[in-house]
Amino acid sequence: MSRPFQPISDVINTSPPKRQTQSFNEIYGEPEDFLEVEVRNPVTHGYGSNLFTDYEIVCRTNIPAFKKRNSRVRRRYSDFVVFRKILEQETTRVIIPPLPGKILLNSNKFDELNIEKRRQGLEKFLTTVAGHPLLQTGSKTLIEFIQNEKWDAKFANY
Repeated sequence: MSRPFQPISDVINTSPPKRQTQSFNEIYGEPEDFLEVEVRNPVTHGYGSNLFTDYEIVCRTNIPAFKKRNSRVRRRYSDFVVFRKILEQETTRVIIPPLPGKILLNSNKFDELNIEKRRQGLEKFLTTVAGHPLLQTGSKTLIEFIQNEKWDAKFANY
């Protein structure tokens, strides 16, 4: 037996949805899970042929896998290279983006513009890697690199 004809307005609720008011904390409060990573403050150390630049990594998070909510560490470009190699070996499910290229001419290596370009590239790399949900929760290497002051590329397993 078929049902009697009903107008579409009786079948589908066409009235606008009721808006629920949100509290101040719901609107402006801390998001459930967040991870902010910033590469900044390049500092060149040494003299002569022993010059190198390191960068400050600042991290703010509330993801439970991370040990600290706020951290600051310093890393060299070579640390990023080792970190990337370890990530590539650690997971086959995530494509690890490339690092910014090496600066080939030693005379321009420590030029402020080149250092700033590298800093921007390292920040883009790190925010991309740290933003991946599989790495955020499953990579101890990521957490150690971003938060452990004593992380040393010489002792990293790769």
